[in-house]
Amino acid sequence: MLQKHTCQNGLRVVLEEIPAVRSVTIGIWILAGSRNEQEHENGMSHFLEHMFFKGTKTRSAKDIAEAFDAIGGQVNAFTSKEYTCYYAKVLDTHKEYAMEILADMFFNSAFDAAEMEKEKKVIEEEIKMSEDTPDDIVHDLLSVASYGKHPLGYPILGTEKTLAAFTRDDLKAYKDRYYIPKNIVISIAGNVDTSFVNKVESHFGTFKSDQALYTYQKPEFIADHMERKKETEQAHLCMGFNGLSVEADNMFSLVVMNNILGGSMSSRLFQEVREQRGLAYSVFSYHSSFLDNGLLTIYAGTGKNQLPILKDTIEETISDLVANGLSDKELKNSKEQLKGSLMLSLESTNSRMSRNGKNELLLKRHRTLDEMIDEIDAVNHDSIEKVIHTLFTGSYSSALIAP
Repeated sequence: MLQKHTCQNGLRVVLEEIPAVRSVTIGIWILAGSRNEQEHENGMSHFLEHMFFKGTKTRSAKDIAEAFDAIGGQVNAFTSKEYTCYYAKVLDTHKEYAMEILADMFFNSAFDAAEMEKEKKVIEEEIKMSEDTPDDIVHDLLSVASYGKHPLGYPILGTEKTLAAFTRDDLKAYKDRYYIPKNIVISIAGNVDTSFVNKVESHFGTFKSDQALYTYQKPEFIADHMERKKETEQAHLCMGFNGLSVEADNMFSLVVMNNILGGSMSSRLFQEVREQRGLAYSVFSYHSSFLDNGLLTIYAGTGKNQLPILKDTIEETISDLVANGLSDKELKNSKEQLKGSLMLSLESTNSRMSRNGKNELLLKRHRTLDEMIDEIDAVNHDSIEKVIHTLFTGSYSSALIAP
């Protein structure tokens, strides 16, 4: 059962007790990502995430790593366009210790100048590694083609130029601006009862901030085309379609439709592009939902000489979807597949923590598993047709990396 608690400072706690397991996962979710950055700050959210692991006033970076290794736990973090998450998964007997270390990292990170310079080099290598992965950076290029100079178009890692300019004062000012109680959700899932909320509140329930909540500027979908020459064996193509926000009423219809379009091995794109025509090894589609916008992306990689026929095949597949919709069999199979995937995805404390944290942070509401299954079952041809015509009747953005 899911319990919600709001601390006196406005910070929210969501806790799901799962007595059948012996683990507990604790996640600190902050409504701040690359979308919050100004152009000269690009990469700050990700850099801050890294620096939380580089030592506090009483623990070195090695101490933090050894503390979790010593209890057989896992600790990690990630940054997205709109949020950042720090999390730890430990045995239930070590949950208080894990909470204390995460709180120490959150409140007492030293942001040591020498550690900052070392970590800048680490992230520079991460950027170079990404540059060596064209099927990865083509998605960043698509963000620029879709949103231009809006922060949703910024790369999460930032650039070597912006990274080099960051100072300790910049980092502290950025944290003070966005890491405020009303922007934070602490999500806990596992063999833990509601009394653990008192432990969370003892660490996080009293700190205050006079910073105002960030006002988001809604992006304009610009449907541009971006292209980069790179000595690769394949041409990497992404196509982007203006999608739905995280709060859209017809989100489950979109998820069912995307699964049929390019979300599985039986999808139309996989079958037509790979199985029937042998044009690509990797081809898929996915939808990214933001607070006030969304982007449906189609990706495929192929030899440069096959690029025109690949693009034609994708456009023909979409045109057929717009003109003829889905078959009864496709609709039924997609719904059953999604229900199975949904249930299987909730079998770990990590996935439960992530679902609850993200839902509370972005939506401030939670659906039960039965409610989500009911919403999937309610998807029909009419609701799918509305989504198809919403997404695919306008212009699309595209990005290409090719030799």
